[in-house]
Amino acid sequence: MSFLKKPNIAHPGLPKNEIGLTIRDYEGAMSTLCAGCGHDSISSAIMQAYFELSVEPHRVAKVSGIGCSSKTPTYFLGGAHGFNSVHGRMPSIATGANAANRELNYIGVSGDGDSLSIGLGQFGHAIRRNINMMYLIENNGVYGLTKGQFSASADRGSTAKKGDANPYSPIDPVLLAISLGCTFVGRGFSGDKEHLVPMLKSAIKHEGFALLDIISPCVTFNDHEGSTKSYAHTRANLRETVYADFTEHHEEIIAQVDPGEYKKITMHDGSRVGFKRVDESYDPTNRVSAISYIEEHRAKGEVVTGLLYMEESSSEMHSVLGSNKQAMATLPYNQLNPGSETLARIQARWR
Repeated sequence: MSFLKKPNIAHPGLPKNEIGLTIRDYEGAMSTLCAGCGHDSISSAIMQAYFELSVEPHRVAKVSGIGCSSKTPTYFLGGAHGFNSVHGRMPSIATGANAANRELNYIGVSGDGDSLSIGLGQFGHAIRRNINMMYLIENNGVYGLTKGQFSASADRGSTAKKGDANPYSPIDPVLLAISLGCTFVGRGFSGDKEHLVPMLKSAIKHEGFALLDIISPCVTFNDHEGSTKSYAHTRANLRETVYADFTEHHEEIIAQVDPGEYKKITMHDGSRVGFKRVDESYDPTNRVSAISYIEEHRAKGEVVTGLLYMEESSSEMHSVLGSNKQAMATLPYNQLNPGSETLARIQARWR
């Protein structure tokens, strides 16, 4: 990871958000990734999303595992809390941190190798528990740190840089997430920041587990002809289903809108996600039809992007557990340690 700080110089004319911060306040260390790496574009979109939402960086907790993608939290929100865990175990760290302090905004950054191979079990249970966090998979189809072997998301028939073809069927994280009951699922492309930022903002504000699978080409090992995760292939085969716009909670503005132009869903905090159906046949609130649509177009070699599925109401982990709304570190001692009589009653239940 890089610990080289960017020069602390900001143009006095930089725009400020509602809490008086500029985009420079959302930056991190200098990136050490390859020039042109899609992950750096995602980091830029993340900074823009938090800046536009006016979230204070120290109110964010960044967690990651191992891999090129898991290095990226170093490169954004330098003032946030951060924990880089072992390979595939980021969801456990996120679960524990979230259980102890629900007052922070959680972002997990992972890769297709980190989440879909060694971390597949942990990924599934984080979805099942509906942890309140935004979970990003920076998906490039290869293991970039260990010289470009195929990952579990590599499409069958896709060729490696040295020419070998992948013989195995891929694990599609969005299909897996929808089938496991994930309450917010989207797919983006690192080369389309305009589309990516509003999806990130929607995922940040979603109450529950929000998955964004982001195609992020590896310019060193997987950006050649024959790769289905390259810039050229992704741009040529993108099929946008639903464009998501995001509006923060403000006083309602009444205006005439043509029937069917937008479908708006009000989120838990009053923010609104407006769906513009690029494909009129697609319904992002129907789990079964979403899975069928993604499978149909994957068979054609098309990369389906956009906000793919969202539940209008769901219960995240703390709602299910009935846990305290206050961070454990700030609870008074008598609540953290209720005494020997209470402990005896708890132990008696298991005898």
